Parts: sequence; structure tokens; C-alpha cells
Amino acid sequence: MATLANSFSQTSDAPAIIVPGRPSLTITYTQLCAEVASFQRKLASLGISPASAVSIALPNTYEFIVAFIAASWQRAIAAPLNPSYKQDEFEFYIDDLSSAVTLVPKGAYQQDAAAVRAARKYKAAIAECYWNGNEVVLDVKEKGKLESKGAQRLEGAQPDDVALVLHTSGTTGRPKAVPLTHRNLTRTMGNIQRTYSLTTRDRTMLVMPLFHVHGLLAGFLAPLASSGSVIVPLKFSASDFWRDFIEHKANWYTAVPTIHQILLKTPLPSPIPDIRFIRSCSSPLSPKTFHEIEKSFNAPVLEAYAMTEAAHQMTSNPLPPGKRQPGSVGIGQGVEIKILDQEGNEVPQGSEAEICIRGENVTKGYLNNPEANKTSFTRGGFFRTGDQGKKDADGYVIITGRIKELINKGGEKISPIELDNVVAQHAAVAEAVSFAIEDEMYGQDVGLAVVLKEGGKLSADELRGWMKDRVAKFKLPKKIYFTDIMPKTATGKVQRRMVADAMSKREKRPAKL
Repeated sequence: MATLANSFSQTSDAPAIIVPGRPSLTITYTQLCAEVASFQRKLASLGISPASAVSIALPNTYEFIVAFIAASWQRAIAAPLNPSYKQDEFEFYIDDLSSAVTLVPKGAYQQDAAAVRAARKYKAAIAECYWNGNEVVLDVKEKGKLESKGAQRLEGAQPDDVALVLHTSGTTGRPKAVPLTHRNLTRTMGNIQRTYSLTTRDRTMLVMPLFHVHGLLAGFLAPLASSGSVIVPLKFSASDFWRDFIEHKANWYTAVPTIHQILLKTPLPSPIPDIRFIRSCSSPLSPKTFHEIEKSFNAPVLEAYAMTEAAHQMTSNPLPPGKRQPGSVGIGQGVEIKILDQEGNEVPQGSEAEICIRGENVTKGYLNNPEANKTSFTRGGFFRTGDQGKKDADGYVIITGRIKELINKGGEKISPIELDNVVAQHAAVAEAVSFAIEDEMYGQDVGLAVVLKEGGKLSADELRGWMKDRVAKFKLPKKIYFTDIMPKTATGKVQRRMVADAMSKREKRPAKL
């Protein structure tokens, strides 16, 4: 039976969750399962039944973990939300799923927090959720639409029940709701476990948010399904990372490139702890950063490729002695990967087209969005990722850009990822993001946003001159914007449209008199 309950129903005195602190909190598998079962009873008593949406507006905490697993055991739909959302954002997500209840941190109700106001507007029950030292409390403040609904019986999840709904980032319009079943999730958990040979001896440091598919699946669920353990700080802190990593005996972690780059700038412990591997995902990792991480942390870096619609992981570079290839996201891991043209035909190896996937981890389709479902799947059942790429001679996947982010300069297609990697090689550059800008003559031209290293000095003309020896003339940026901070999503992911919009707005500001 492919359900989360089957994955976490073990009883063992081995540590499952470690929450750093003074003192730290260590939860065994036996304790975790008992706490989840207790919280499931609380949800059932509140009126949560199969297919009820449970919005979880909590940070990375033990109570998030318990609430998420318990909701799935009750055949409900867990809907993690970024706790830093504004009221309008909470309203969209709570309304979109007709949430039955919204879980918020202790004190949020008295503060009339944004999530509380949004839940009240759509008559979702409101409950504070927190660990009191003995149990995870479900303190119901308002019953909302559950007022007339009595206690429900305890349920047992089925493989095709929707366990989780996450929304896409909405870079091309209204965010799309992605339903993921127990079968989808457990398949991904197994794929990740096999890719990295995870066992009871492994312990990971969670640095990604649990409201994001990367942190939830790769940083949390897969390690627990492997009977390993997870260190769960409240949030990522570069100054605390190595202390907690060493104190609690972690041996791997997974993160976006932004976090790797932050850690590269953080004073390293001496000696460097024994790290079995470092995983990078959710955003392109430049070959330069790849080599810097391996050299500084003395560990193999394994870049992976993932999407919410695939319940996270699709490809990854393999562990040693397998070949890990900088600039590539590796090979398919438990999924079929094909490079297909717009008619759904596979192109010759080495040719570029759309990366498409098929597997048990892939969603069957978006919620209430027949148009998106029609255009997102081929006749053969492959999901269209929207990423352009190719396979090299060894079958390793190389992503050349988002199809809708490719810069089309007078018919010349320019890969923004390629330009990012080139500019990142400059000694004065800390970050670089290229994107399309409107151009009267070519339709589109190249825009480039650059963050310089501390103390770095570089002009636009100097950078263009440096690039002339490294890229074709038509790829040179028409406009270069120097910025102190690169706009990113809450999970540290670069969205080119967000960067382009921010640079455009800055350019249109009136000059100060």
C-alpha cells in the first residue's frame, strides 16, 4: 500500500526528528507515530474528513511535521502555506481549496494575523497549533464552516487519495493547484532513497522550508522513509548551520544554489565535518559554484532536477563512483525522460527540444484547470515540463532554459542559463541573471542583472568587453543593471520574470531632483 502511513508506521527508539535548541528536542519514531495518531484524532474530532483541505501556515517546526502527517493519515489534503504571506495571498490559497481549517502558530489568533483574517473571511476553522512540551496542541479558536459538522471517524489513507496540494509559482499567470497523491509522494520518496542510497545511518540538515516541495520531499519525507533522521531548525541560519550540523551529526543536506553560495561565504569549521554528499536542486547550479563547493566542503555535489508536478525529483547526478557532470542535472531517477518536439515526437539525441517526463510520481493533472491539463500532457502521457534541454551522449540531461524564458532576438534563441554561467565566471561578479527585454528592432534583446562581490568594481562597458571574448556578439546584453540584492522567491529561487520586472520598475522611477 503506497501511503504515508505505511512509510512512518514503524516503532523504534531511533531518533526521527531533532529540533536544535538549548536544550534540543529529540523525537523517536515511536514518539512521532504516537503523536501523529493523537493529532489525527484531534483533527477527526474537529470534523476533518476525507478530502478536507487543511491549510498549514506554520514555520519549520515539530508541530508542522505532526500536523502534515496526521492530515494525510486522516485522508485529508495537506496544503502547506508560506507563513510570511500577506492577507491577500492567504485568501487566494484558502479560497482556492475551500480549506476546512487553517493551522497557525501560537499567539497568531490574539494578534489577528494575516492568516487568521484570511481564514475568517472564507469561514475556515482557525486553530493554533503548537508543542507544549508534552504534546502537539490543537487549540481551536473558531470552528467556521465546521461548526455544524460533528466529529468524524478515524480514516485510513488509500494510495490514490490526494495527500498534498501545492500551487505552482505562477510565473506565467494564475498559480495552478497541483494535487499529489500518496502514491505520487511515496514513489518520489523511494526514488530519492535509491538515488542517494539513504539508510538508517544518514542524518540530514533541513535548510529548505517545509511549505516547498524541495524541503518537504527531499529534505524531510524521503529521509524519514529511509528510517534516517532529520534535524529541523526553525529556519535556515548561516551562522548556526555548521554548529548544528556538527553537534547533531548530520552527514548530508539539500538546498538551492543560493544557500550553497551563502555557506561558501560563511566561515568554515575546522576540521570540515565528514559530509557524504551535498545535493543541489530547484535552480541551476553554475559549474563555477559546483567546483567551489566540492573544494571547500570536501564532498561530492549532486545536482538534481525537480518540479512540483513530479512530486519533486525527476533526475539527479549519481553518487560516486558514478559520473557527476557539472552543468547537467544528471539522469532520470525512477522516471522516463524524453526530449520531445511540439508534436510529441522524440528528437535525435543531442538535439534540443522540450524535456518531458512520465512516471508514477507525476500528478495526473491540475485541479479545476482543463485547459492547462490539455496543453501539459502529450498523447503518450508525458508531462511537458516547459523546460528546453537535450541529452548528451551518456544520456545526461542538460537544461538550456525555460521555453517561455528563452530570449528570442530576431529569431536567434538565446539561453539565459548559458549567459548566467558565463557572467558568473567574472572575478567581480557574485550573482548574474539574464532575461528578455523588449526591443523595437529585434522583438527581444538581452537584459542582465548583476550583483557584485563585496568591494567589487565593474562598469557595464567593462563587463560587455569581457563578455565579447566568451559569447557570440548577438548574445551580448543590451542593458546591464547593477543591483545590491537579486530579487528571489521566499525559497531563494530566482524567477527571471521577477528580476526583469524589478529592473524595469527601477528604470522607470523618476530621477531625483
